[in-house]
Amino acid sequence: MITSSSLLIRYFIELKELLYLSCPILVAQLAIIGMSFTDTSMAGHYSTEDLAAIAIGTSIWMPVYLLIRGTLIATTLMVARLYGAGKSQQIGSLVRQANWIAVALGLIGFIFLQHTEWILILLEISPLLIEKTTDYLVALSWGVPAICMYEVLVCYCEGCSKTKPSMIISLLALLVNIPLNYLLIYGNFGFPELGGVGCGYATSICFCLMFMLMLAFVSFSNYHKKSDIFTKLEMPDAKAIIILIKLGIPIGLAFFFEAGIFCAIALVIGKLGTTIVAGHQIALNFSSITFMVPLSLSMGLTVRTSQAIGAGNPEKAAFIGYSGILTALFGACISATAILIFSEQIASFYTVNPAVRALAVELLFFAALFQFFDAIQIASIGALRGYKDTRIPMIMILVACWVIALPFGYLLGLTDVITESMGPHGLWIGLLTAMLVAAPQLAVRFRIVSRREIEKTKIAV
Repeated sequence: MITSSSLLIRYFIELKELLYLSCPILVAQLAIIGMSFTDTSMAGHYSTEDLAAIAIGTSIWMPVYLLIRGTLIATTLMVARLYGAGKSQQIGSLVRQANWIAVALGLIGFIFLQHTEWILILLEISPLLIEKTTDYLVALSWGVPAICMYEVLVCYCEGCSKTKPSMIISLLALLVNIPLNYLLIYGNFGFPELGGVGCGYATSICFCLMFMLMLAFVSFSNYHKKSDIFTKLEMPDAKAIIILIKLGIPIGLAFFFEAGIFCAIALVIGKLGTTIVAGHQIALNFSSITFMVPLSLSMGLTVRTSQAIGAGNPEKAAFIGYSGILTALFGACISATAILIFSEQIASFYTVNPAVRALAVELLFFAALFQFFDAIQIASIGALRGYKDTRIPMIMILVACWVIALPFGYLLGLTDVITESMGPHGLWIGLLTAMLVAAPQLAVRFRIVSRREIEKTKIAV
């Protein structure tokens, strides 16, 4: 008989395992976001125009990065299943095929970021911001191929439950990024004064450094030598690549749709003036930092559930999923409370402009409420990935973000159709409404899929 005390003990045991896996992922993600944070903060202290350019540039780059990162998460899924099933000898070939996908995505991302001016013209961004934003994205583009190949190696390590290397490397990159920004933004010690564009070059250098460090670690680590990733050159295998793409594209698109809605809203807000863009960017940037907590738990859940399914234990996979969703909700309570209490201090850290600071404080209230629903949906999606259930969650996110959030937010924020135009506040209400719809749907989806997997195993026995 299962008692509440035994369930609680199981939960804390699983929580320990999940946190051991997820905490290094969290630190690594925070370091990556920290690079964006320092870019935004240091550019904001250089000029409001450069802050706005970084905001708009980030709104274009982040969906591209998350589409790439999400697509490559299929590598984590497959590696974790092989690892859980005790088939480590098959992992090397899988990673080599994933690297071909990364090379292709890196080239596509590079070309795209080199030619973004048409998007900004289409969105009627001011000419000054167009010039600064395109220069920033061109500078950033040089590091895209490196970050793509780095992500494949990160996905491989995560699938094998080795998450500390990416944490250490990301922290080193953050430490390098800060002085590089100092040199290239302000033109110190004889370096050119590039303003916000310097952030792009600094980030590109850090991306290249991250890839080289991870490549060195995987190449020379005794643990990873048994996977034989770099012992031979393997030509593209269409069958293996198609399997990875079929799994990865829905994950990447789900990331893209959710990140894209934030970025689309930022681009729409770009027409409302520099002050509103800057205030919105502060709220968005800080909420992106807090989002890393449930996102890291979600990635840990993907690994843990994948390994449990690979080991033929769907009951354990289900318990892992429920435990992770509950943990993400607890984390949301903490982050939301912190945002509400310290909103003034958060805004002041980014800017000295009183108008920007006041708007940021108002929008941080919506960011705090957003934490709860976002935590449930991202944790549910992470658990579902372990079951290779990626297509239906992608559709749910698509509907929530682009059928509900954007139209409803646009009507509230920029028109008088429903009520008097609410500006950026109305757009944030649209985002909240979308997550209010998506979160329970995804939680129910996990319940259905996990039960189905358990029943399938019982029938097979």
